[in-house]
Formats: sequence, structure tokens, C-alpha cells
Amino acid sequence: MNLKKNDKLYQWLLLLAMFLWGGGWTALKILTYELPMDIIIFWRFFIMSISFLPILYFFKEPISLSKNSLMYIASSSVLNIAFMVSSFLGIKYGLAGAGSVIITSLSPIMTFVFVAILFKNKITSLQLIGLLLGFVGGFIILQLNDISLFLNGSNTYFLLCAVIWAGVTILSQKSHAHIHPIHYSFFISVVATIAAFIYAYGSDLSAVFAQGLEFWIALIYLAVFGQTIATTIFFMASGKLGSQRTSSFMFLVPIFALLSAWIILGEPIEMHIVVGGFISMVAVLFINKKLA
Repeated sequence: MNLKKNDKLYQWLLLLAMFLWGGGWTALKILTYELPMDIIIFWRFFIMSISFLPILYFFKEPISLSKNSLMYIASSSVLNIAFMVSSFLGIKYGLAGAGSVIITSLSPIMTFVFVAILFKNKITSLQLIGLLLGFVGGFIILQLNDISLFLNGSNTYFLLCAVIWAGVTILSQKSHAHIHPIHYSFFISVVATIAAFIYAYGSDLSAVFAQGLEFWIALIYLAVFGQTIATTIFFMASGKLGSQRTSSFMFLVPIFALLSAWIILGEPIEMHIVVGGFISMVAVLFINKKLA
């Protein structure tokens, strides 16, 4: 009974995380209007690191770093930076709502494929149907019927984001055997901050202080609510519920992201994104059917 109650708690927390993530795409789009990528990425990870301090104090978990935990931290830090770069470029040249649909609907499918290949998991008939549906959904939302649109647009960045986040999800699940998820998230942000600072050293990092209220609301929302809180919940849940089951909740993000981009940014809701995203969401449900 306690295990079922804990599962329910993590499911509700995941719903909150997906809501916060959905708004993060709109926040990122606002940030791309103002400053270069290297400056935004540094401040995002820096504020994220600072915002973890009260969380660390609240949980009061003793910090223990082993060779294995450092390996997971380093690997996930690289992937998180790569994800931020790809998502920034994709959002800068594309639509926030479209990017969220592509990334969050395809990432769970890719997570399942990677897990099945790496750990030799048996694929059931329902999961096979899900994979086929996922292929169809991805074909539609990426507009692969016109390869020039895919190659010359922002979809290539969004597809790369989906692949990267599948790796982040798997690493987060496996890291739980070596490090507490709160410490895992914190040290990832610290390592990413240091790397981003080295990369952006020659840039005018103080340029953020000349920005207006809208910029700071977007930056703080993205770093604290859309990243620190939401990502910590996601990492914790992946260790308790499994990476495949946790990633299935990501199909809720596009709904929140599309609505926020429509309401705040006035972005159009494109039909091929809605249709392909819906098919991909159904695919995820089939893939995770035995886990329900």
C-alpha cells in the first residue's frame, strides 16, 4: 500500500513538473530575443545552482561522491549543456510550441528504444505497435515528406534535443544507485555553470543587468521553476518509477507549452504538429501499457 501511495505522490509531482516545463519553452523563447546564447546558458545554470542551495538545506542529505557518481555527473552535465544549446538554437529560429511537441513526444519513444537495445529488453506486440505509431507521428511533425523543410528548419535541433534527453533520462535512473537525485541535479548544474563560464568568458556577462522585468521573469522562471524544481522532480521520479514510465509523462508538456506559447507569444498552433504530436502521444501510451 505504501508503495502505491508513493507512486501516486510521484505521479502528482510529475504532473506539476510537466506544467512547469511547458511554460519553460515560452520563457526560453523570450530570452532568445535579447542576448546571445552563451550568456543565457551561463546565467541559466548559475541561477539554477544557487536555487538548489535551499533545497539541499531542506533535505539535509549527507553528500557522498564516488567515482561512479562523478562519472554520471560528468556525462549528464555534457548532455544537459548540449540539450540547452540545441534547444536555444531550435527555439530561436523556430516556434516554442512546436519545439516542445517534437522533443517531448519523441523523447519517450527514443528512451524506450535505447533501453530496449542497451539492456536487451523484450518488446511486446503492443510496444511494437507503439513504436510504429511513434514513427508515423515523428514523420508527420518533422515534415519528413519534404526533407528540405526538415534540413533547413529548426526541426533538426529539436530532434537532436529528443535524442539527448533520452540519454539524460536513462542516466538519471541509473545514477540513483550511486548518488542522491538532489545532489545529482545540483552537481550537474554546478559543472555546467563552470563549463558555460569558461565558454562565455570573453562575452559581456553583465549585460543581463541592463535587461527589463520581462527578461528577468523569464530567466528566473526557466532556471528555478522550469529547471531546478521540475528537473529535480523528474530525476527523483525516474529512479522510483523507472525511466520509461517517467518519460511517458512528458506527453503532457506539449499541451501546456502550446497553450502558453499561444497565449503569451501569440504563436499559431500548426495542424501537422497537433496531429503528429497526438499520434506520438498515443504511441507512448502503447509503449508503456504494461507499466500502467
